[in-house]
Amino acid sequence: MLGLIISIILIGLIAGFIARAVIPGKQSMSILMTILLGIVGSFVGGFLGYLLFQKDATDGFFQPAGIIGSIIGAIIVLLIYVLVTRRSTTRRRS
Repeated sequence: MLGLIISIILIGLIAGFIARAVIPGKQSMSILMTILLGIVGSFVGGFLGYLLFQKDATDGFFQPAGIIGSIIGAIIVLLIYVLVTRRSTTRRRS
């Protein structure tokens, strides 16, 4: 159980870091928020993978497709986060 939690945190960190590197602009996030971004992105990527391919993680968590799905999900979540925060900051300045 502890190994699963540590692996989820590590994959979340990697996926969140890569998503932050891909999306242009400054995202003011702490390391904890980056890990949370990657974990949420993993769930989003897994859900999208299930919708597209009708397969789940029964073959294990450490698969290249799972890690790539985590990164893609984290990018989607970060894009939504950037759009929401950018919209709210522009409304406050007006």
